[in-house]
Amino acid sequence: MSQGLAVEARGLQRRFGDTMALDDVSFDVAPGELFGVIGPDGAGKTTLFRILVTLLLPDAGSARVLERDVVRDLWELRRRIGYMPGRFSLYPDLSVAENLGFYAALFDTTVAAARETIAPIWRQLEPFAGRRAGALSGGMKQKLALCCALVHRPEILLLDEPTTGVDAVSRREFWDLLGRLRAKGLPIVVSTPYMDEADLCDRVTLMQRGKLLVTDRPAEIGRRYPRPLLAVRGGSILGLLGILRRFPHAAAVWPFGAALHYTDARAGAAPEGVAAELRAYVASAGLGEVSVEPIAAGIEDAFMWHMAEEAA
Repeated sequence: MSQGLAVEARGLQRRFGDTMALDDVSFDVAPGELFGVIGPDGAGKTTLFRILVTLLLPDAGSARVLERDVVRDLWELRRRIGYMPGRFSLYPDLSVAENLGFYAALFDTTVAAARETIAPIWRQLEPFAGRRAGALSGGMKQKLALCCALVHRPEILLLDEPTTGVDAVSRREFWDLLGRLRAKGLPIVVSTPYMDEADLCDRVTLMQRGKLLVTDRPAEIGRRYPRPLLAVRGGSILGLLGILRRFPHAAAVWPFGAALHYTDARAGAAPEGVAAELRAYVASAGLGEVSVEPIAAGIEDAFMWHMAEEAA
């Protein structure tokens, strides 16, 4: 295996009964990188993270974190990893300060020793130090969990869906905190079902049904979209959806808010020419005038395209 990588996974497999939770998963995370695992519920993200933090054994394949094997070196790794599970797992009847002190004691350290590491988060939590953890808002619970994951000054941070179930403002604040930690050189691996959070990562991998569909920088994943993509607006969305899906050259048509994203099956077709064809086709179907314009593909477009390709 390569030297110097924060994470290196090769051919990981894990099955639960008839369900293949991880299917030949391979990827790398560079030192100091903020790496995102993007996918819906049931994609296999939590199984992957539990293997990386030594809580679950793979059925096949191998993984190294901080150049240590997750099976052979689990006791050493557990002291060096900061892990935040998807479900809030702190003690709701203990106060904020008591939870933090308890987690520091587990790693034979003190909150004072970690003060510099946790300072950006603790400044927001300190006014609530005496409040029970169970009485915190969703966003503050996540910040407390992050603080507890950092209190032993880990060399890598693994966060499993840290912003699920919190409001948009708290999500943004949480990612600002991750950005500060990443700027200090701490490698971070984070999973999320939110496609808009992909753009906040250095690199991402798109995951579905236990498989990694594509791994690259977020902008590059959009640039690699293999077909002309156009946004279509106007009239009844449902009526327009049915008409566009009957167009002879339609590869895919997906609703995106008030628009439909149309993918043409002809890889070399000129987008402006396709737009003119679509306008004429919709008009001939009696739906009236519509707005059709070429657009750049985003992460969500790419995810849905690769998911359809995998299913096919």
